[in-house]
Amino acid sequence: MKVGMISLGCPKNQVDAEVMVGLLMDAGHEITASETDAEVIVVNTCAFIKDATEESIQAILETADLKEHGHLKHLIVTGCMSQRYKAGMLKELPEVDAYLGTGEFDRVAEVLAGLARGADERKAHRVPVPKLVYSHDTPRVRFTPKHWGYLKVSDGCDNRCSYCVIPSVRGRLRSRPSASVVTEARTMARQGVKEVCIIAQDITAYGTDLKATESLTGLLTQLEGIKGLEWVRLLYTHPAHYTDELLDFIAGSGKVVKYLDIPVQHIDDEILSSMGRKVTSKQIRALIKRIRAKIPGVALRTSIIVGFPGETREKFMALLRFVKSAEFDHLGVFTYSEEEGTPAAGFAGKVSEELAAERRDQLMKAQAKISLAKNKVRVGQVYKVLVDGPSKESEMLIAGRAYFQAPDIDGVIYITEGKVKPGMMVDVEITEAHTYDLVGVVV
Repeated sequence: MKVGMISLGCPKNQVDAEVMVGLLMDAGHEITASETDAEVIVVNTCAFIKDATEESIQAILETADLKEHGHLKHLIVTGCMSQRYKAGMLKELPEVDAYLGTGEFDRVAEVLAGLARGADERKAHRVPVPKLVYSHDTPRVRFTPKHWGYLKVSDGCDNRCSYCVIPSVRGRLRSRPSASVVTEARTMARQGVKEVCIIAQDITAYGTDLKATESLTGLLTQLEGIKGLEWVRLLYTHPAHYTDELLDFIAGSGKVVKYLDIPVQHIDDEILSSMGRKVTSKQIRALIKRIRAKIPGVALRTSIIVGFPGETREKFMALLRFVKSAEFDHLGVFTYSEEEGTPAAGFAGKVSEELAAERRDQLMKAQAKISLAKNKVRVGQVYKVLVDGPSKESEMLIAGRAYFQAPDIDGVIYITEGKVKPGMMVDVEITEAHTYDLVGVVV
């Protein structure tokens, strides 16, 4: 059958969708990018926060409309929303023919076969506790460009932050054996991948659920030796789980880029404690200082939540001062989303959405000045750049990234002179600086 895939949410969710496409193709189905031509559409949903849930519902309803105005016969909903709202979705969304939770995406071809036979897959809907973690020999079709891709090393999370639904929708931490991860990375390198972005709910927890010989540093050591792989990038590391061994390895590595994504979420000790972050303001500040001392030139990205229950004006002003003094290379700011079933939903001291949005804007204005100042310092410098190809802004512009820019979430370098093509690694001299992006020429 002709199958379309709509994947929403984070890169971890995208990898699940890539695996589902691989499994469907392995079962003989044809994948189509045209939703109006599709006989089956899989909507891989996100339900991390309220806005993501609403986006997922909208996508489901718009897709269901194709049963009347397209060739659509079956609609399958997978992912976090199926896991989190299984009972309610059966009642509220009769347009959906089958549901699969976050630990069942490997059953997508089996469920489609059942629908084709006329089976009532809605009645069979159970959604077990997630235990699945895919392997290197699981079929997978990457959605990213040929020269870079995501490599998911674990699923689930044991951190239990008070505001987060991940443990309930993704289950407990399940690390992949390093041999499986390394085998997949070798396959990706043979396919032309030069940059792998290591992803998980918490990379720094990798291997803690496996035998004592498995660790993140051990895994990175093995990835270091893969021929053809140029960059290994770590996305989402928990500030409470850093070790000197890991930092020393990154400092001396020839492939792990000097870029760390460390969501601190806040800097006030009372807020950090009520968030369940298991780290103090003093420890966060000391970690940043330690990282910069051990890894000169390191680029730091973080994310922050404003408007968390109990965030007074004084606590926010302390956070603003911290952002200004820490001078992160990249910053994402999110307003707190009260999520049903989380401990934080019952906390006192709620902050209005309007005030939270004002605080977010204040932080982003401060960060814009920091970002521009940092970019201005880069003018005249030469960096190794991975060419991505025509810019999303204009096909007339060629975009690439240096080590301090992760794909899709950070700024880019626009290359105005020099013959390049996607996947090339070239030396670029920076000629112009803007708030988030840079301009340069090949040298």
